[in-house]
Amino acid sequence: MATTYTQHHVTLPSLGRGSHLVTDHIILSLPQILGIKCGLVHLFLQHTSCALSMNENWDDDVRADMSDALDGIVKEDKGGKGIYRHDAEGSDDMPAHIKSSLIGASVSIPISNGKLATGTWQGVWFLEFRNMKQKRKVLATIQGETM
Repeated sequence: MATTYTQHHVTLPSLGRGSHLVTDHIILSLPQILGIKCGLVHLFLQHTSCALSMNENWDDDVRADMSDALDGIVKEDKGGKGIYRHDAEGSDDMPAHIKSSLIGASVSIPISNGKLATGTWQGVWFLEFRNMKQKRKVLATIQGETM
């Protein structure tokens, strides 16, 4: 059995602000995972105002609560009070960068026998912190022992 390393670009669907489950989109976009017996997929989001995370995949309320919690932690300067120096792209600009740094731009997921080896209730989340829908790209690196 050989070891392989490949990279692929995945374009996420344009989704509005919030926490979104994208596990199925990732799996469908990366059929190469099916050929890996034992390995890893590393997903790197190539943007600075959104994030990737592993979290609850069943209850939509968890994603809504996460978005609400992050909005509570990192306030948006809707009143134009000058909370942030970096506001060239709007009041959601700097808060989006802060949230991205708090959550992170990447996740690594084990692959076992051609499937993501996630826990029962785990899924890949895409967290969009900007108000406008945007096209977002993920660079996926797949490495491992082939079947």
